[in-house]
Order: sequence, then C-alpha cells, then structure tokens
Amino acid sequence: MLKKYLICAFVSMVPLIELRGGVPIAVGMGLNYPTALIVCAIANMLPVPVIYFFARKVLEWGRDKKYIGKFFTFCLEKGERGGRKLRAAAGRRGLFVALMLFVGIPLPGTGAWTGTLAASFLNMGIKSTSLAVSLGVILAGIIMGTVTMTGLHIFGL
Repeated sequence: MLKKYLICAFVSMVPLIELRGGVPIAVGMGLNYPTALIVCAIANMLPVPVIYFFARKVLEWGRDKKYIGKFFTFCLEKGERGGRKLRAAAGRRGLFVALMLFVGIPLPGTGAWTGTLAASFLNMGIKSTSLAVSLGVILAGIIMGTVTMTGLHIFGL
C-alpha cells in the first residue's frame, strides 16, 4: 500500500505531469481518494520553495550555455509569458486569485511548477505564492479526482 502512495507522490512531483497525473493514478489503483489527494498535493508542493528561490537564477545562468541554453531559454520565456498573462488577467489586486486559478485549472502548461515560476517573475512573495499555489493544487486535485471517478463510473471500469 505504501508503495502505491509513493508512486503517486513521485508522479505528482514530476514537472508537467504533477498532481494531474498523480491523482488519476491513485484513483485507478484503488487508493483512498482523500488520503491520495493529500499525499499528491504535499508531494506536488515540495518543489515550490526551491522553484521560487532558485529556478529563475539557474535558468538565467544556463540560458547562454551550449547544450542547455535552448531549453533554459524556453523555460524562461514560458515563465515570463505566464507572468504577463497573470498580470494582464488580474492586475495587482487579483493576482492571488489568478495564480490560484492558473494552478488549479488542469490544463496543459499550468500547474504548481509553472505558477511558481511565474510568481517569482512577478515578485509576488513566497507566502502569498505558496498559499495561492497550495489552494490551486487542492483545486486541481479535486477536479482531477472528480473527472477520473466520473469517467470510471461512466465507462464501468
């Protein structure tokens, strides 16, 4: 049982897949949904402080390196675009809610990793970033769990 929860936790920590993959895997394995949601959410949130404080610096350092430069430039541009979109959509006052929704609505390219990187570009502050991303991760987990369980019920799996 612990092994299954660890698999879901590790999947939830992977960029781009994150909790959007961890929760459906947990539901598919027959794990207890509330427990799996908590495990996946915590695992998805573990990299947030590291991303907030160090990712931008590492990406800026590596943008002109021979082998990693293109990828690092891509990540920087993605973070800057995400930050601009959040700022345009919300202004300064609604930035917290916009970040929460950006992280929480499970679409490709959104999630805790991208949201945290965008928040670091916007200089949001670690406390408000962590809270907005945490709430977004919980929202995404609820959405993914509901969609997965509904799909399993509809298709009789």
